[in-house]
Amino acid sequence: MSYLTLEDVSYCYPDGFKAIENISMKFDLGESVAIIGQNGAGKTTTVKLMNGLIKPTAGNVTVDGWNTKEFTTAQLSKKVGYVYQNPDDQIFHNKVYSEIEFGPKKIGLSKNRIKENILSAAELTGIEPYLDEHPYDLPYSLRKFITIASVIAMNPKLIILDEPTAGQDGNSLKRLSHIIHSLTRQGKTVITITHDMEFVAENFNRVIVMANKRKIADSNKREIFWNLDVLEAGKVKQPHLSQLSRKLNLQDKIIHIDEMILSLKK
Repeated sequence: MSYLTLEDVSYCYPDGFKAIENISMKFDLGESVAIIGQNGAGKTTTVKLMNGLIKPTAGNVTVDGWNTKEFTTAQLSKKVGYVYQNPDDQIFHNKVYSEIEFGPKKIGLSKNRIKENILSAAELTGIEPYLDEHPYDLPYSLRKFITIASVIAMNPKLIILDEPTAGQDGNSLKRLSHIIHSLTRQGKTVITITHDMEFVAENFNRVIVMANKRKIADSNKREIFWNLDVLEAGKVKQPHLSQLSRKLNLQDKIIHIDEMILSLKK
């Protein structure tokens, strides 16, 4: 059985606006999945349903056998961690260590386990030197890594990253890649919303495309990025290398630079 399942899920906001309609998705442990599509496609609403931040108005969301309608967001946070797009919506402590410590304490981990998880998460996210700092004395990019560490320290099996690449430089993107690959090697699932197609091509195996409040495609990244009809419907672009290979009339479905080099040598 899949770890996370959305079955014919719809969500209507209290003002009557229907954000998504009849969405069905399944996620197994150890996956890296990107959800892409234009603003307003329903991506953020979909991922907020995954950890109970909102409850479906139709259909069911099941996490490790738990129907989210029957559990609080706090209870579900043990299984699904959510990292907000804006770190300032998440951070509320005056010390980095305390910020990361909050979640593990809330779910009842032992003192020794909490410390181990904090130090491990800080090392993975590269924020070890800043544990005694005030979060708001640090730049925006580091605050994003603080929020990621806060979720990792709770040790959920599934982690959602909402636009993690926004405001990040090249070194920070490398750090994000390292985090994603490390988590999936541990058997965790990482689901990410992003508009950065280069980042998707480099870091995710599975890509889901959303448009007009629905899922319109769900496949491996090569099939998605070379299905021009789907990309047009989702109003997303191919990665730059794929676009260049089309202009050069290369026959292969290229995503990575090494593939382009090999194709040019043919």
